[in-house]
Amino acid sequence: MHDIKLIRDDPQGFDQGLARRGLPALSADLLRLDAERREQIQKLQEAQARRNSASKEVGEAVKAGDTMRASALKLEMGSLKETIAAGESTERELDQRLSEALAVIPNLPLAEVPDGTDESGNVEIRRWGEAPQFAFAPRQHFEIGEWLGQMDFELAARLSGARFVVMKKHLAKLERALAQFMLDHQTAVNGYTECYVPYLVNDAAMFGTGQLPKFADDLFRTVDGRWLIPTAEVSLTNLVQGQILDERDLPLRITAYTPCFRAEAGAAGRDTRGMIRQHQFSKVELVSITTPEQSRAELERMTGAAESVLQELGLPYRVMLLCSGDMGFGSRMTYDIEVWLPGQNAYREISSCSVCGDFQARRMESRYKPKDGKGTRYLHTLNGSGLAVGRTLVAVLETYQNADGSVTIPQKLRSYMGGMDRISRE
Repeated sequence: MHDIKLIRDDPQGFDQGLARRGLPALSADLLRLDAERREQIQKLQEAQARRNSASKEVGEAVKAGDTMRASALKLEMGSLKETIAAGESTERELDQRLSEALAVIPNLPLAEVPDGTDESGNVEIRRWGEAPQFAFAPRQHFEIGEWLGQMDFELAARLSGARFVVMKKHLAKLERALAQFMLDHQTAVNGYTECYVPYLVNDAAMFGTGQLPKFADDLFRTVDGRWLIPTAEVSLTNLVQGQILDERDLPLRITAYTPCFRAEAGAAGRDTRGMIRQHQFSKVELVSITTPEQSRAELERMTGAAESVLQELGLPYRVMLLCSGDMGFGSRMTYDIEVWLPGQNAYREISSCSVCGDFQARRMESRYKPKDGKGTRYLHTLNGSGLAVGRTLVAVLETYQNADGSVTIPQKLRSYMGGMDRISRE
């Protein structure tokens, strides 16, 4: 959420930030609505002040025996009561209109974010690992899984429709092993605190992290009005909703392994086969809550934490700095980590790590007390995948496939797989 005071102070800078997002200038309309709201507040304050003074004057008139003046003042107070009630209603309406207008405007990019309109404007920052070479034509993950007899999309479609999968036996265990490995690595090595969080949340939680109101069509809603989380970012970040933290307790680094649910409303025709884009998938999410001074460095740390999982698993990847037109709604700066998929002969996103500044904290009313004890300030929030479990499984299958159709299990996962070193067709 944007601060209207900051827009008042620098409307040109606000519009320039929107232009980098490919959006038209909005400051004039917002400030016009804000001016109307402030004018209404002023009128309301004047009416309330007059009512208070009239009340005193009634007492003075009665004391002086001036019944005519007392009656006239009482009539005026009655009129003022109606004026104030109407003014309060108008103020609430204007407040709501301004809040609704601000709520659908995306965050503004940091200066170091490159300009661009889509993924073609993203900038490669670094690469790690060498793409494996095969003496055979590498298969895609769904070909491997189906050949193994442990990945079934047709059965899932009969149960739920498109964009679901049923995994069995060792592939199901491998998915669980990946999640356990990621959690152990992020907690023991990278210092995140594991949490168990709700998968169903209310409107306020979805609003707090920016999914509502703009992206309701991308979400699944239950019959009782709650929402299935599209990412654990929602639950984890909202753990500080409405709170005032102590700076001494920051940064707060938390993680959770959860299922995630997305309608994929805008993904018609994209990745229709396989596990890349599904309605239900699993993810280990990383969230950091910190101060404005620490947040930029925290983004580098979080991205490194996500990268380290891929390094431990021996999966080649590259890190991309997203351009202004390709970032998510709440982000000020985002690194995408893209893993190499031999079956697709392409890099595909496996994690996005973003710094949101105080954008989410303003929506959640989440603050902290500085060490100097002077007032409170809005927190800064960050989120990233550490990693998307299903896509990591995809990368493992494609990277460690063998000519006979079997899959070698990465060394780091073998203890989680009961000592197995290979998945073969049974």
